[in-house]
Amino acid sequence: MRTMILAAGKGVRMKSKLPKVLHPVCGRAMLLWVLETAKKLGGHVCVVLGHAAEQIMQVVPPDVEVRIQGEQLGTAHAVMSAQDFIDPNDDLMILYGDMPLIKVETLKEVLDRHKTDENDVTIVSTLMTDPTGYGRILRDQTGKFVRIVEESDASDEEKSIREVNTGIYVFRGSSLLEALPKIRPDNSKKEYYLTDAVTLMNKVGIHQVRDWKQFVGVNDKVQLAFVQKIKQREILEELMLNGVTVLDPETTYVDADVEVGPDTTLYPMTFLIGKTKIGEQCVIGPMTRIENCTVGNRVRIISSDCVGATIEDDVSVGPYARLREGTVLKSNVKIGNFVEVKNSKIGSHTKAQHLAYLGDATIGENVNIGAGTITCNFDGKKKNPTFIDDEAFIGSNSSLIAPVKIGRGAIIAAGSVINQDVPEWSLAIARCRQTNKPGWVIKKREESGNAFST
Repeated sequence: MRTMILAAGKGVRMKSKLPKVLHPVCGRAMLLWVLETAKKLGGHVCVVLGHAAEQIMQVVPPDVEVRIQGEQLGTAHAVMSAQDFIDPNDDLMILYGDMPLIKVETLKEVLDRHKTDENDVTIVSTLMTDPTGYGRILRDQTGKFVRIVEESDASDEEKSIREVNTGIYVFRGSSLLEALPKIRPDNSKKEYYLTDAVTLMNKVGIHQVRDWKQFVGVNDKVQLAFVQKIKQREILEELMLNGVTVLDPETTYVDADVEVGPDTTLYPMTFLIGKTKIGEQCVIGPMTRIENCTVGNRVRIISSDCVGATIEDDVSVGPYARLREGTVLKSNVKIGNFVEVKNSKIGSHTKAQHLAYLGDATIGENVNIGAGTITCNFDGKKKNPTFIDDEAFIGSNSSLIAPVKIGRGAIIAAGSVINQDVPEWSLAIARCRQTNKPGWVIKKREESGNAFST
């Protein structure tokens, strides 16, 4: 078995600098969805590239063969560009890089039908309420295949036909190799149509599939949104069937490569992106975005933004917290409202509950970070580290000017600006002594003629 995926088109209607087949659907390039399905069929897989080939090749897996179509002169021309991939003693399935919804079960049914009927080619068709843009299947009065007519060449009567050619075929390799040299660009677009190869076959079969949505090709951003919604629903349903609670699937977004453990609850407006992995019995959301993070079990993240963080078991984050790249939260850490953590390791049972910035810091266990605490890590040229040892207490509104080390059990008085190391079990106070001047306000008012009224 061999599979060829045609992905050479420019995708002009996408109106994007990004090649069409690289547009993501649930976090994965369209082409990769098709390649994944093709690989499940077994055998050799080849992708035909043209526009932006070098850029697309960067995402093509190394076990997939690549052929280049120098000019985009039609589907048959694309197959001709990969003619050396066709084995005369093997079947060849033709797929498209912009059809990410196609299911492997459907393709297996087509292959079984092709082999059972011993066809030279088996066409995959479906019925569409609005067949605009698709080639129509023409049959005779007995239902036997006559030919495929492209929409640009179809009459008004032919355009009313609802049975369309999906563009997916299974060819007998020898039959296709014999037909390709006979195809001519005798059509309005002056292109080499693969449909013309079908008319040159002796035995043509049609396998009609009821689920037309599988064959939606993405040619613009409207169709991209359409297939995204369908694929997203499939991902969420699989999660739910595996024990994840999704309170509102219409407002929950989970990428294809995300893992979520059972008994985890996803609240509305939750975004799980990239290679994120969520453990069991977690509560995520609402209004939360988690990208490329590893999250342990029994973690609660509320209304927060997390990117590139590692969060161990029994941690709570938020609301309104921000975890940036390189953040590591050990077990039972509490990160509260309006706390930002960047490239820092926070030890077990440590708390930063309010209004803090912790950057380039290593913080031990059982540390209390008071509200308004800032690690001043940037000196204008480089980032400097802050070290806070176990059981330290950082008073509210403290500024720790890095590089600096706070020893085990040390206490930083509220409002302090610390720019020297603090020994363990010590109290550090770095603020001006308070001075009170009794009656000063009354005196000033009297001098200015603005005395207090009684």
